[in-house]
Amino acid sequence: MEDLTIAILGAGKIGSAIVRAIRLKYPNVHLIATARKDETLRKLEDLEIETTKDNNYAVDKSDVIILSVKPQHFPTVLRQVSIESWKGKVVISIMAGIKLSTLSSLLNGAEIYRAMPNINAIVCKSTTAIAENNGKSRELVENIFKTLGNVYWLPEEYLDIWTALVGSGPAFIAEIIDALSLGAVACGMQREVAYNAILDMIGGTISMLKEGKIDHPMLLRDQVTTPSGTTIRGLMVMEAKGIKSALIETIETSYKRAAEIGNEIDKNIRNNSK
Repeated sequence: MEDLTIAILGAGKIGSAIVRAIRLKYPNVHLIATARKDETLRKLEDLEIETTKDNNYAVDKSDVIILSVKPQHFPTVLRQVSIESWKGKVVISIMAGIKLSTLSSLLNGAEIYRAMPNINAIVCKSTTAIAENNGKSRELVENIFKTLGNVYWLPEEYLDIWTALVGSGPAFIAEIIDALSLGAVACGMQREVAYNAILDMIGGTISMLKEGKIDHPMLLRDQVTTPSGTTIRGLMVMEAKGIKSALIETIETSYKRAAEIGNEIDKNIRNNSK
């Protein structure tokens, strides 16, 4: 890793998080970040990395390229970068929707990977999926994304499910946390106290599930639930309101939309890159 040059094309919210995570873990790696706006590049000045608006230069000078541009801007990148510049490079796309087969047909001679981190990359707590690939650089790609958090290798066809579950997941969890906070406020507790207590409670619950040798969340539920107690009354309300079925449908509906968007994006990229 230390003798590599890594280019991040599109140093926006997630791209910048990747830059910072790599810099923290591998301070001697040469990083080149690109963006369309000077303001975006100025935000990375404190990291003392190379920045440029020239995508062709960044690709040409790098061993590994992380494509972090918006999918609709990818055809522009293709026009900017010489087709010869991609040869022999490891290219990792975190662009939504664009399939490995499409990327392989457009990036001449590159070793292609497709990864999907989530917003928690900003605090190095991402849960990142990487589409299964038998390329020789698997370990390198995994190590790059381990700087952001945990990594899972999955068949590419699961990435739309991943988008719904893990990509959109932080928004769903934030909504649940807000509802719990409001419930406490309705009972008379100050919102700030309730909010911080909920975050601590969720963190502890996660630790119980991961470290407490509990094989299924229902086992933890049953440990908390006592006969005719407060928990069972709350669970009865959740059951009556269909909370669990609503969450199941949330993921299913989000997955279907992710698949629709992905197919639209991939089709548009193919058409616009001819």
